[in-house]
Formats: sequence, structure tokens, C-alpha cells
Amino acid sequence: METNTGNNTKWMSIGEFYHFVFTELADPRTSSYVLIADPLPGLGILAFYIYFVNSLGPRFMKNREPFNLQRTIYVYNTLQASLSFFMFVEILSAMWWNRYSFRCEPVDYSTSPHALRVARMVYIFFIAKMTELIETVFFVLRKKQKQVTFLHCYHHAVMPMVTWGATKYFAGGHGTFIGLINSFVHIIMYLYYLQAGMGYRNLWWKKYITMMQLGQFLLFFVHFAQLWFIECDFPKWTALLITPQVLFFIYLFSKFYMKSYKKNDEKDNLPGYQTEGIRENGESIRKRNVALTQRSNVFDGQIGDRKVIKNG
Repeated sequence: METNTGNNTKWMSIGEFYHFVFTELADPRTSSYVLIADPLPGLGILAFYIYFVNSLGPRFMKNREPFNLQRTIYVYNTLQASLSFFMFVEILSAMWWNRYSFRCEPVDYSTSPHALRVARMVYIFFIAKMTELIETVFFVLRKKQKQVTFLHCYHHAVMPMVTWGATKYFAGGHGTFIGLINSFVHIIMYLYYLQAGMGYRNLWWKKYITMMQLGQFLLFFVHFAQLWFIECDFPKWTALLITPQVLFFIYLFSKFYMKSYKKNDEKDNLPGYQTEGIRENGESIRKRNVALTQRSNVFDGQIGDRKVIKNG
């Protein structure tokens, strides 16, 4: 990297550039948090995650029976629902309830109790995204490899990177709106997973979760795109990074919605094509006058060919 000092030109070494980007530019309040000071450990986890769920895991499970993880998944969904509820209430009460502005909210880099509380919540949101990697591992261990899709892996890999950057450089302010809305959507989503896992029938509202996910992405786009047109003391470069990602997610989730629900809705409107029942654990679905047996996964909201993709 080249820098100019008067008439002299100085070249930064790779080490100096690394220190400049990941130390001098960083938010010092979060530098002591686990996985935040250096990007390499987190990137290593994500690299191993991609390798395991797409290569190592399937080869490990090739000649093995699927693991029975029903109780483990129930506990996991309960913990995630509780964590999402905690984050939603905390972000709402500490930031967005009569305090923050949807239009422009700079980061408070001070060490006041409130500013540190906000920074901790941004970090907790990052940790929550890291823990969601476990879901794909469950798929692999249960030999549900068809659910390890590009959308699923891409989404689960990108969100930790985005939230790591937020924790590292701007822990608070405008970006916390993502945590607020995403946590609310996750509350609903994990409640759905819990109900489906307990064998509740006719969970008609599953497709509306996907609609909520699409809605949140639209809100995120508006929230960050407006930074291009207004004066706001929040890094405008974040809009250049986040809005393309949000548009890509809108495309992927819209494509999934049309494939999973639109066609099935058309079938459901045909005479004699109605769901009669869903067995506990989603082992099969019986359709009236139609001989159809499908495997499904209640952990990630899938029933037959219908699935609620994790966001967040």
C-alpha cells in the first residue's frame, strides 16, 4: 500500500497494512471479544464449515446410519428461540424504542454504559449467527444432504461475515436495525420449528415465514440505500457492501418461494388434493386421492417439498 508524506512516498508492508486495517481502523471497544480481534479464526471456522457440510461430512456419513438428533434439535430450537427473543427485546429497549432514528443513526463510539451495552448486543448477534452453522451440521449428520443447498450455505456463511464486520468496525448505530428485525423473524421461525417438531398438524402459516423473510430484506435495502442520498455520520461504504447482498438474497428467496409455494398452492386448489395429515417428525404426508409419500424435515421447517429457509 502506498502512502504520501510530503514529497516522500512510503510503501506499507503487508504487516503494516494488516495492522492498519484490522487494528487502527477497528472499534477498540470490541477488540477484546472472542473472534473479533483477528479475522483469520472466524474465516477458518467458515472455511471448515463449507468443507465439512459439502465434502467431509457426506463422506463420513456415507456408510453410516443417520443420527437420531430429535431431542438435540428440540433443545437447540428452544435455545435459539429464547436467544432471538432476548436480542429482540434488548435491541428494541436499548436502541430503537424512542431513541434511534430509522433515517440516520450514527455510531456512538464512546465508552458510556449505553454505548457499551449496544456494542455488546452487536457482538451477541454475531455469535448467534455463528451458532446457526450448527443447523447445517445437523442436516449432514441426519443424512439430509439435499437440504444443504446453495441458498442455505451461502446465507449461513455470509451472515457471520457481515455481523463480524459490524462488530469490528461500527458496533451500533444504523446497522442495529438488521438485528432488531432479524431477531423478530427468528422468534417466529424457531417457534414454527418447535411446533412442527412436536407433531402439530396443519401449520398453515409456514409460507408466511418466507414472506416475512422477504419483507425484512426489503426493509434492509431501504434502510441502507437511503444512506446514498442523505447526510448521515454513518459509513456510506456499508451501503455499497450490504445493498447488493440484500438484493441477491431477495432474488434467491423469491426464487425459492415461487418454486416451493406457488406451484403447490396451485395443486392445493385442485379438487381432491388436500392435506389429510402430517405424522409426527414429518415422516410422511398423505394427500387425499393422491398416492404420495414424501420425506420431510421439521427441524428447518420443511414439510414435503415445502421449506422455510433460515434467514438471518
